[in-house]
Amino acid sequence: MLARNQIAVADTWDLSPLFVSEEAWEAAMEEWERRIPEYETFAGRLHEPETLLACLEFESELGALGERVAGYTVLKKSEDAGANHCQEMYARALRLYGLAQLASSFIAPELLAIPAAEWDRLVAEERLAPYRLLLDRIVRLRPHTLSRGEEEVLALFSEASTVAEQAYHQYTTAEMKIKPVRDAWWRRTEMGYNKFIEMQHSRCRRVRKASFDAYYKAFEESRNTLSALLAGSIQWDISLAKSRRFSSSLDAALFEENIPGTVYENLVETVHRHLPSLHRYYDLRRRKMRLREIRAYDTYVPVPAGVRMRYDWDTAVETICDALVPLGPEYVGTLRGGLRERRWCDKYENEGKSAGAFSAGTYKAPPYILMNFNPEIIESVFTLAHEAGHSMHSWYSAKHQPFRYYQYGIFVAEVASTFNEQLLGEHLIRRVRSKRERAWLINHQVDAIRNTIFRQTMFAEFEKTTHESIEQGRPLSAEGFRRIYRSLLDRYFGPRFAIDEALELECFRIPHFYHSFYVYKYATGMSAAIALADRVLRGGERERNDYLTFLGGGCSREPLDLLRLAGVDMESPAPIEAAMRRFSQLVDELESLI
Repeated sequence: MLARNQIAVADTWDLSPLFVSEEAWEAAMEEWERRIPEYETFAGRLHEPETLLACLEFESELGALGERVAGYTVLKKSEDAGANHCQEMYARALRLYGLAQLASSFIAPELLAIPAAEWDRLVAEERLAPYRLLLDRIVRLRPHTLSRGEEEVLALFSEASTVAEQAYHQYTTAEMKIKPVRDAWWRRTEMGYNKFIEMQHSRCRRVRKASFDAYYKAFEESRNTLSALLAGSIQWDISLAKSRRFSSSLDAALFEENIPGTVYENLVETVHRHLPSLHRYYDLRRRKMRLREIRAYDTYVPVPAGVRMRYDWDTAVETICDALVPLGPEYVGTLRGGLRERRWCDKYENEGKSAGAFSAGTYKAPPYILMNFNPEIIESVFTLAHEAGHSMHSWYSAKHQPFRYYQYGIFVAEVASTFNEQLLGEHLIRRVRSKRERAWLINHQVDAIRNTIFRQTMFAEFEKTTHESIEQGRPLSAEGFRRIYRSLLDRYFGPRFAIDEALELECFRIPHFYHSFYVYKYATGMSAAIALADRVLRGGERERNDYLTFLGGGCSREPLDLLRLAGVDMESPAPIEAAMRRFSQLVDELESLI
């Protein structure tokens, strides 16, 4: 694997729009730290309209500065987890973020202490109109906001909230040792997350099994450490929810974006009803791959053999842009320029680089993308389309909203990303040259729904169950986590699936478990994306504009209302039912093709 300094500059992201140098970053860091105490000048006077306006404007200004400073350190740290200097930069930014939270912790308690009649007069001030939604959201927090002193105490602990997540990433990226594996040509191959994913797509079952065994062996050896981190992360969620007077940690997580509990329940219940379709697919896989029994390491390799779809970087970018033509010239031109000329993306793997992929946008800089692009795996093309969806969502939101309303909620974040994957899949299917290629792409679409709706719903159940167990006074050890996860594996994979005991360790492998109650949004997001992609492809200018309006909405409305503007109602189980029917139809077509 190449070291960071061996990667061609043209294949790395250009962070100069954020900061032209580390010296410039250092100066901004010092400015951020110097200005944080200015919050105190507003304390005790927020009942005055001019003071409240000044405070809100200051918070937006300082927030934008802090976002740039902290965002830069996240990107630098992800380039090489072993670079101590970048780790220190990140830690310093995290410290200042905590100090800013502490310094501003008086705002909500002070505003909520204003008597109702005086509050109504205050928010009716015309000069405060641009902040009315923000103020309304603060009022909504009234039952869960503490006194100024108590809020200061919670703010003091904000930095600790990310310890488990950061420790997990640091350990699995830079320190966890995985034994080398022999590839299909019996060459000794070093193992990491990206190589594991690549080998799980190998047509050689020996390679798939060997990489599975080696990868999970490393998690077996660290299961007690990771179990302690996971339990600590869950305990943090519970303690914070209790301190803010929520009935549960799940209620606290849903409250943040004003998502009714029925949305979570609809997802799980609807997916449960359609598990027989998933089990049927696994059995189809088993039969067509001529396996006596199917195991987890048999579920990622495409069922149709003999299809080689190689995409170098430039071909991948052009293919994605062609697929996204229905979104119009502004969308496509901006994205193409970012990926081809303006170096939005850090393209290829290097030693110590963060695994997987992500998009990280800031208000006044490009919406950067981290990739570990592999031209031999078409999944890399879909991953790039996915992250491009996030980035263009950030780009449109920053273009159309002020800073205070540009950061869209996580509930809608996965809509734009999986929407792009849907358009890419449909585009590739239309271009197929053979029955075998069509079968391969249909198989990919089936697996996309399997991994993003079925699998993420299983993860969501795991999070809900583990949080409830600890909330009810039943602490969980490594074996307790594994037992809960095993029961879900049995349910979701079905009675004819051979589950390796090592697969129980997956409960320690999923990064999102250390930052809980995110995963269900992948499932709801893809369900919404399937409906919206169909609407845009079948519709015309109005449907496209509805979708682009959604992208530009930021957080200027509640997430469910933004999705209704785009054309889908996620309070109803209908979008999830429709996605499940599509899955079943795709499985039918796949069976007819192979």
